[in-house]
Amino acid sequence: MAFRCKGGVASVALLVAVAALASAAQGFPNPFGHEEFTESYYDETCPNAQSIIRSVMERHAAADPRTAPAILRLFFHDCFVNGCDASILLNATDSMESEKDAEPNATLAGFDVIDGIKSELERSCPATVSCADVLALAARDAVAMLGGPSWGVLLGRKDSLTASIDMAKEDLPNPKDSLAELIRMFEKNGLDERDLTALSGAHTVGVAHDCKNYDDRIYSRVGQGGDSIDPSFAAQRRQECEQKHGNATAPFDERTPAKFDNAYYIDLLARRGLLTSDQELYTQGCETGDLVKTYAMNGNVFFADFTRAMVKMGNIRPKHWWTPAEVRLKCSVANTHY
Repeated sequence: MAFRCKGGVASVALLVAVAALASAAQGFPNPFGHEEFTESYYDETCPNAQSIIRSVMERHAAADPRTAPAILRLFFHDCFVNGCDASILLNATDSMESEKDAEPNATLAGFDVIDGIKSELERSCPATVSCADVLALAARDAVAMLGGPSWGVLLGRKDSLTASIDMAKEDLPNPKDSLAELIRMFEKNGLDERDLTALSGAHTVGVAHDCKNYDDRIYSRVGQGGDSIDPSFAAQRRQECEQKHGNATAPFDERTPAKFDNAYYIDLLARRGLLTSDQELYTQGCETGDLVKTYAMNGNVFFADFTRAMVKMGNIRPKHWWTPAEVRLKCSVANTHY
């Protein structure tokens, strides 16, 4: 049966998931300890938490411009694997493989930045601020530092005691995914097509590290379908990949790769999206395609939808409310191994 964007009926499971997330955003009990997520969670216990996080982020970003895009990507990869629980930060142990070692996470960076933030927080407020909340706040600051919007972050997450490399392999979107598969992956987390399109706009910064992530687009689709990719764009990327023997890096947004703006969507309209999963958003007759056009024309609408979607994604919880959790003293190890 062919995939169709229009005219579908949302499943009951999806509606329930969305309703649950909406309740969470309004102070739904936190499964980790049954506390509520609130912006003021650390106001009394660690009032300087957000300023400490921002200060360390600014210091690292000044030394390495790749810092902010890296932290934003870390947050996505954490939340899509059993919720925003900082499991992505855990190192492997004798009894547990690390999510860092899953192929989709092979090029993740910024772990040292989170460790640095946590070290300073431990000196100021010992055993108080979770690594999951550090990552959520650092991702917000990363976007703002790149020229994007800011927003209030709901806080109160706890850190998982374990990680799942199998879930990391299965639950993260693939750069070669079709639109239908992307929608399915996001729906699993209670995120809709508007969230998908807005959150994909994070690709307005950062780079793809390996030609294998987009070789299907610059090679296989040339001459097939005719209008899926700008021929000059494909030729440019092929030349770079061949010169670098497949190890080229390429910006997701070739217009303003170091600025958080709506240029990514302008690239999609011009058929110059780097990944298949990027260009698939601009599918005619789909809500995502309409949104790509809207965001390309109006950056303020994109910013508003992006902030809403980031809050929504940040409220993704572990699938089981009884999942053991804690406030880690060091983000790379559970307290029992520290």
